[in-house]
Amino acid sequence: MAVDKLLAIYLNDHLAGSTVGIKLARRACASNQGTPLGEYLERLASEIESDRQTLERLMAELGIRPNRLKTIGAWAAEKLGRLKLNGQLTGYSPLSRFLELESLYLGITGKRELWRALQRTFESGLPGFDFEGLGRRAERQAAEVEEHRLEAARSALVAPGHKPVGSTQAQAESPGSLISGGGS
Repeated sequence: MAVDKLLAIYLNDHLAGSTVGIKLARRACASNQGTPLGEYLERLASEIESDRQTLERLMAELGIRPNRLKTIGAWAAEKLGRLKLNGQLTGYSPLSRFLELESLYLGITGKRELWRALQRTFESGLPGFDFEGLGRRAERQAAEVEEHRLEAARSALVAPGHKPVGSTQAQAESPGSLISGGGS
């Protein structure tokens, strides 16, 4: 299989992933409208769109056509992803927010690795493409999303007024504490 074909597959996979990322960021933004998180997600969605445009420009520069079937498949997968259980029959829950941010984090780290791989692949550079700068931006995006994700985890995974499962009392009663001699 020719290297150009493998590069086309790889870039089209990331193009499809960006379709999911944009849709997910816009949906999460709408669900958190009027909050600091909603404002952040609006900015993030714009940046993801800009990154997608850069990827499309790169593909055009390299003579790689977008695979519309992959893009449509990614769009459909994002729609199906909305059907996942979130602890409520209808509506948005704290778990929804947490899972959306976690998915965005995973997508952004994948995008970061795309830019790093392209930087290494095109060591002499491609005019008009700053892969190192794109990688730094993805790194910043990942750090920001991770901060929001961890805050959302606290809201989603621990009921107000309850201690997390890993609290001191829970650890003292865990089977592991009995095995290590801490419970006898």
